[in-house]
Amino acid sequence: MNLVWVVSILIICIPGSTEGASRPAAVNVGAMCTLGTINGRVSKIAIEAAVNDVNSDPTILGGTKLSITFHDSNFSGFLGIIGALKFMESDTVAIIGPQTAVMAHVLSHLANELHVPLLSFTALDPTLSSLQYPYFVQTAPNDLFQMAAIADMVSYFGWTEVAAIFTDDDSGRNGVAALGDKLAEKRHKICYKAALPPEPKATRDDVKNMLVMTRMMESRVIVVHTFAKSGLVVFDVAQELGMMESGYVWIATAWLSTVLDSTSPLSSKTANSIQGALTLRPHTPDSKRKRAFISRWNKLSNGSIGLNPYGLYAYDTVWMLAHAINLLLDQGGTISFSNITSLGGPKGGGTVNLGALSIFHGGKQLLDNILQTNTTGLTGPIAFHPDRSPLNPAYDLINIIENGYQRIGYWSNYSGISVVPPETSSNRSTLNQHLHTVVWPGGTTVKPRGWVFPNNGKQLRIGVPNRVSYRDFVSRRNGTDIVEGYCIDIFLAAIKLLPYAVPYEFVLFGDGLKNPSYYEFVKMIASGKFDAAVGDIAIVTNRTKIVDFTQPYIESGLVVVAPVRRLKSRAWAFLKPFSPLMWGVTAAFFLIIGLVMWILEHRINDEFRGPPRKQIVTILWFSFSTMFFAHRENTVSTLGRMVLIIWLFIVLIINSSYTASLTSMLTIQQLESPITGIDTLVTSTEPIGYQIGSFAQNYLVEELNIPRSRLVPLGSPEAYADALKKRTVAAVVDEKAYIELFLSENCMFSIRGQEFTKSGWGFAFPRDSPLTIDMSTAILTLSENGDLQKIHDKWLSRKTCAQTSDLISDQLQLQSFWGLFLICGIASLIALFIHFLLALRQFSRHSPEAEDQTEPSSHSRRTSCSARLPMFLSFIDEKANESKNNNKTKRKRKEMMVSNGKENCENDSRNISKRIQINNSQEIHSNADNDT
Repeated sequence: MNLVWVVSILIICIPGSTEGASRPAAVNVGAMCTLGTINGRVSKIAIEAAVNDVNSDPTILGGTKLSITFHDSNFSGFLGIIGALKFMESDTVAIIGPQTAVMAHVLSHLANELHVPLLSFTALDPTLSSLQYPYFVQTAPNDLFQMAAIADMVSYFGWTEVAAIFTDDDSGRNGVAALGDKLAEKRHKICYKAALPPEPKATRDDVKNMLVMTRMMESRVIVVHTFAKSGLVVFDVAQELGMMESGYVWIATAWLSTVLDSTSPLSSKTANSIQGALTLRPHTPDSKRKRAFISRWNKLSNGSIGLNPYGLYAYDTVWMLAHAINLLLDQGGTISFSNITSLGGPKGGGTVNLGALSIFHGGKQLLDNILQTNTTGLTGPIAFHPDRSPLNPAYDLINIIENGYQRIGYWSNYSGISVVPPETSSNRSTLNQHLHTVVWPGGTTVKPRGWVFPNNGKQLRIGVPNRVSYRDFVSRRNGTDIVEGYCIDIFLAAIKLLPYAVPYEFVLFGDGLKNPSYYEFVKMIASGKFDAAVGDIAIVTNRTKIVDFTQPYIESGLVVVAPVRRLKSRAWAFLKPFSPLMWGVTAAFFLIIGLVMWILEHRINDEFRGPPRKQIVTILWFSFSTMFFAHRENTVSTLGRMVLIIWLFIVLIINSSYTASLTSMLTIQQLESPITGIDTLVTSTEPIGYQIGSFAQNYLVEELNIPRSRLVPLGSPEAYADALKKRTVAAVVDEKAYIELFLSENCMFSIRGQEFTKSGWGFAFPRDSPLTIDMSTAILTLSENGDLQKIHDKWLSRKTCAQTSDLISDQLQLQSFWGLFLICGIASLIALFIHFLLALRQFSRHSPEAEDQTEPSSHSRRTSCSARLPMFLSFIDEKANESKNNNKTKRKRKEMMVSNGKENCENDSRNISKRIQINNSQEIHSNADNDT
């Protein structure tokens, strides 16, 4: 039984208190502890110092004094229980302790009944729940946080498994269980647990036998969760067994840091045995009060023992309790007790009278005051979360080196692993997620791999499929147990590249009469019957859920193979290079370009003028003659030349593509089949063949929803060929690697369409097996140095039949040229737009209406817009020079008409004047005659 100590506070009420409100003159503190442990001795000194400091400050308890009495349990759980019961007989208001989880579980039941709070800074079992034990308070971070820190370290260094050595008591078992939970959160695990007898019963032989078993395991990362005495024996024996050499990783919980802090100097034997180990120390931030207390420590301890963090927690616990008692008294609470009558006492007498145990009436109020503590002590801020866990638990990460130790970083519940102190970092920044250089066992700074093959006399059982078809991939040599093939050679080549030896044996899976089910094969790994699987194993989703795969060493998706026949040349074979849509769009663009060129050239180019019949023939001739660059008409306009250059470039590309495609079709053997790919099979109702044991069946049913009734299992390449020839199946769906081998001997079949899944083959290992990463690295090395291709050529190189895709895929489609047609169309539209703008400008400048506007005319004002359109079209149809001449002629005619009109008017006025003069002279003569 581990060392147990209990500190009990006994309240002696002042007799003669009439009001019951006066403070007691003294508070007696009883302590039970095992002084043979490091934490027991350090805590005793720290508690005495705290009580002295409280008593010397009258403002803390208002003049009440604390008096300490210690009881040494001397490693006996029985003595610890008896001591606790004695103190509980004497009106105890609280107990600081116990030291171990074993005693905490027992005494917590008493505390629940007697309403006596228990405050412990060393019984840190994570299972001491506040729900089951409401009066038990852990004043230091419990082991759950310590195990979380270790799990983060394991994850940081990239290890997957650890071995755990622990003391077989409540603290050890529950601490390791917490470690397993934290590792599982990060997809790691404990591969081996080794239990030691409780202290001080563990002997050197017990430790040696346990380490021998641990050494035979796979993991070389060992976590030691025990107490100081047993833990040091573990390291001493490990060094004796050669387990402190390069390749091992040792992580000790906080017990080792207490040894480093409180034992000075360490013996040379102990110092050598722990070199390279990692340990954790509860982190306490630096402060003036802490430095002052450390400076007092040598005087307090007389140099007998060094101070460790649990001494600081002991000091703060006394102050926490003192403040809570003071608050209880300030709140008007009374310290009163009543005896338990339901238990009764033993009538025969004895040293322990259970009936004398007292219930503390103010226990619940005192407990609430403790949990509401919010102050700062030697260990930093002191407060509790609602779940009673302390604020921001943190640890220093220590690496033990020659002549001392070094701090390689920190861990806190909020910032994780970091080189920044927790009090200055409050988030898990990826910039801080690293540690300083570690010196590992053996004096190396190279991170250990963390595992080896177990030295337990067992070989890895490597499962190999016992195939009856496609034996080039993997097969059993006739009459022997030797396996060979493409997959086997890759495995052997990869395993030779590993930096360590791998003991293994091949074990066949299957009856040899038919290909085995590969899903069942993979399940044998998950169930532990095989340690790995080697063969033509496709990496598919349902398999990756139960095992880990290496890097694929060959790509092999599903393809469709179907019978094909040779395509004979036909009279209309010259139409095959283009799809019907491509032919239609190309012909339409020939006509469109001819029309655009006629519009652009008609007004200025005599070769695009003439009778309507001639102009239509010119458009058609010009359009299709550009196909052979044989157009004879000259291009005059700038816009027309621009359009023609772009069109001739497109015609050049179309001609070249057509010529190349037609040449290929007429010179290379063409094959055709009604099956064009997986889409044809999905939409049809014909039967489909698949290889027995392949994942193709599940894929076709579950992913493509093809009825199982349409699927026909086939066991060999011969069965493929026979079923396809007899039309028993329309096509066969299988992995490309198999089909390529099949087609090398069967030229009357062909792959139709493209691979419709992307997958590959890999080696399978149990989940989180470290071999997976190393074998993947080896496969990549084989690929880079060319050995992978050499093995492929050795087993799978065959003379293959020329295979071509179906003709539909050989035809040139419109989507290959739509960009060119788009460019040409846009250029034509822009040219037409500019042409019509220029023509409209010329029309507005030279039209008759424009001329008539210079002289107001009722006729011009009555001209409507409908009359202008025929005039504009007539203007467009005229040759540019002629329209200009016609306008000049019309202008001259108007000018002549105007001038002639003016002359006629002048002549008429002169004639009228002459007539008037003649008439006037005649009248004068007649009047004279009359007078005479």
